[in-house]
Amino acid sequence: MSIQQGSAGGMPVLILKEGASQTKGRDAQKNNIAAAKLIAEVVRSSLGPRGMDKMLVDGLGDVTITNDGATILKEIDVQHPAAKMMVEISKATDNEVGDGTSSVVVLAGALIEKAEELINKDVHPTIIVDGYRKSALKSIEIFNQIAQK
Repeated sequence: MSIQQGSAGGMPVLILKEGASQTKGRDAQKNNIAAAKLIAEVVRSSLGPRGMDKMLVDGLGDVTITNDGATILKEIDVQHPAAKMMVEISKATDNEVGDGTSSVVVLAGALIEKAEELINKDVHPTIIVDGYRKSALKSIEIFNQIAQK
């Protein structure tokens, strides 16, 4: 993680945690996509009748065995910013709705996977985001039409 501390002669001064590195451009995109997809895959593989149990061991050696996506996301220690965002999606859904924490992470992972395919076809990320925003608005419009009071 870098923190901009000010500038020295017009050049930003960056302070990195020990052992940290700074990545820019396509490499940063690839790292972020890979981290987010990894979190989604951990949750996805625990869903359904053939969902696998996960054994989680914390720093003190306590063991938790579960196939509940929300529990997995609460128990794992995530350091990568994009992976943390996936965990935050789950927490926000739990706070707002109380259910669907695993589904929202799997859905976000699928959207990221499709975005990766488009990026590999040289579609600019702002175009992809614009498309996702338009599809979200259209989805809300359709939900409002079919909703029953």
